[in-house]
Order: sequence, then structure tokens, then C-alpha cells
Amino acid sequence: MHLSIVIPLLNEEESLPELTAWIERVVNENNYTYEIILVDDGSTDNSWQVIENLAAVNANIKGIRFQRNYGKSAALNEGFRAAKGDVVITMDADMQDSPDEIPGLREMIITDGYDLVSGWKKKRFDNTLTKNIPSKFFNWATRKVSKIYLHDFNCGLKAYRHKVVKSIEVYGEMHRQIPVLAKWAGFKKIGEKVVQHRPRKYGTTKFGWERFVNGFLDLASVTFVGKYGKRPMHFFGLWGTLCFLLGFILIIYMVVTRLMYPDTGLSNRPPFYMALTIMIIGSQLFLAGFIGELIARNSPGKNFYLIERKLGIE
Repeated sequence: MHLSIVIPLLNEEESLPELTAWIERVVNENNYTYEIILVDDGSTDNSWQVIENLAAVNANIKGIRFQRNYGKSAALNEGFRAAKGDVVITMDADMQDSPDEIPGLREMIITDGYDLVSGWKKKRFDNTLTKNIPSKFFNWATRKVSKIYLHDFNCGLKAYRHKVVKSIEVYGEMHRQIPVLAKWAGFKKIGEKVVQHRPRKYGTTKFGWERFVNGFLDLASVTFVGKYGKRPMHFFGLWGTLCFLLGFILIIYMVVTRLMYPDTGLSNRPPFYMALTIMIIGSQLFLAGFIGELIARNSPGKNFYLIERKLGIE
């Protein structure tokens, strides 16, 4: 199969018929074999009924419905698990991503050899101060931390080599950090393509200002997990040992000065309690690393969410 197109959605009943028709036209013009996987993330409107109607007409349209709203990351993760295409395309269901970009994105994966290609909406129709400035700052910070030089990490329009989506797990709200997850999984050739950004035609945005705060927290989390997820002792043990040694050296210094100068007190001096506190913190960090090591080696680390129905998914 040439393409799997994964589309997470929440209350997008109006846009789905037009979006799927547009995708069908593009893939048929390019003679692609394909599947469209619509992941209903607990919609409260008639989105699932629309998906059932579309799947009845076109067998290439498949559906997954969550029992409740779990978030975009869970929807993408389940869509990735079901995808069979050589190239996997993700896009949003709100018609702001253009299906006309699909051939170009696929070409970069197949011909240019990229593992992941992220869309860059260079010209946007939602350049509000409350959205554009935080987004630019978030992308700048992510570039600096991850060393992946993309302009728009949060763009929903992306293309992946099949092996990439089968090698990563998208959890929490990590959909913003998928390029970082792919890099930590060992996929180095990550690029971007300038794509069209279309004004919203139906519905309202499902994301608020809190996504930027969550984005920075996710960046810190994925960076730590990527480096130390399977070896937490290397982080906690290092800092725990340094703290313990610092406190121990301070205690030795105070004992030596007490022996040299008998009139000098020991337990009544503030540095004594500082040294004890530092040693206790060091011991706690070391124990945290030890416990984390046990958890990392014995936990499968899988997501848990309930799927209510599936259409065309084995």
C-alpha cells in the first residue's frame, strides 16, 4: 500500500465528507493505493455516523472510535498502530491542511530518503499575537534543545516512513514532539516542506493557550526520557553521589577544624546542618535513581485507552 492517511478528529462532522472527497481525488489522480484512517477522539456530535456512512461508500476509509476523549496523541498513536502504508501522512480534520500537499510529502520520503517530513505553514491565516508569538518561542526553544532545525514542530501535516511510526509511542500530549521522539528512536533524516495553510472553514479550534505551557513541559519530559528513560540511575545517581560527597566533605572539614580548634563547636554551627541536608538529598536522589532503574527494567510502558468501535481495522 502506497499511503496511510491518519486523521485524528474531534467534533468535525461538517468537514469530513469534503476532506475525504478531496483526499480521494488527489490519491486517484496519482494512482496511489491508500487507506484513510479516521480516529474519532470521543466526539459528541455526529462525526462517527458520518465516518460509518463514508466507509460504506468507500472501503478505503476506516474508522476508530474512542470511548471518550483521550487527546490527539492517543488518536495518532492508535492510527499509527493500524497504518499499513509505506508512507504515513497525518493531517488535521479541520480543512486547514491541504490534501494537495500529499504527493510532495510522499516524494520526499520515497525519492529523497527522508524518514520524517514536517509541514511548515510559512504563511498563516491565524497570526494573532496570543497564538503566533508563543508558537515562535516554543519552536525556537525546541530547536535549541533537540537540535532538530524545523520551523513548525506542531504542524499536523507530516509524512513518515512506515518504520518510523512503528518505532515510536506517542503518549500524553507528545504529538508536538514527534520529530524529537523519532530522533531519539534513531531516525536522523528529518526535513520539512513549506505547505499551504488554509483558513478554517468549519467549527472552532480545539486548542487553547495552555497547549504552549504543556508543550514546554512535554519538551522537558521527552528530552529527559530520551536520554535517561532506560537508565535513570545515570541521572539521579550522578547528582545524588555528587550531593552526598559534597556534604560528606563538608562534614570532614568541620570535624578536622573541631580537632584542630577544640573550642570550635560542631553541631551548633549552621554549616553542619547544611552538610547533613545535602547528604540526605544526595541519598534520596540516589534511591530515586535506583527505584527508577527497577521500574524502567520491569515496566512495559504502554498506553491504556478504551476503543469503542472499529471500522475496517484488523
